[in-house]
Amino acid sequence: MKQICVFAGSSAGHNPAYAEGAKKLGKAFAEKNIELVYGGAKSGLMGVLADSILEQGGKVTGVMPTELFDREIAHTELSDFIEVNTMHERKAKMSELADGYIALPGGFGTFEELFETVSWAQIGLHQKPVALFNIEGYYTPLKRLIEHAIEAGFVPETNRSIIVDSADPYGLLDMMNNYDSRNQ
Repeated sequence: MKQICVFAGSSAGHNPAYAEGAKKLGKAFAEKNIELVYGGAKSGLMGVLADSILEQGGKVTGVMPTELFDREIAHTELSDFIEVNTMHERKAKMSELADGYIALPGGFGTFEELFETVSWAQIGLHQKPVALFNIEGYYTPLKRLIEHAIEAGFVPETNRSIIVDSADPYGLLDMMNNYDSRNQ
């Protein structure tokens, strides 16, 4: 994996473990020479992750629609910054650049990006790994919901393997490297 798209909160959340986890993931990216592709903001977990990678000498590409510059506070010290017109263009560009996807803790925007990416994998639009960085069990309720959807017959059991998860950044990256889309 050369470039991974990360979806993350534009706030840091209440638990300091979320920011610590983002820093650890940033360190792992830099050590493994993986470039971050993300929404381009300086705020929240997005900014913590980007700063962590940059501090370690890693590369970071931000992608942001012009209309969000003030609201999300564009990060001005990135390796590369791509300005787009719409949120749809942002997601398309991030997907085009990425070899895989990771969701850190976040809110509705993170959920929307995560589920769109999972849906794209389910219908075969990509075969890239999708991962949850499950810091402090943040995504455990979501994992239970997915299991419920499988049991209720709304998600095929074979699609359980679309999403990998771990609370360990190095383990998560290893899982992504070993991901086999044929298991979906």
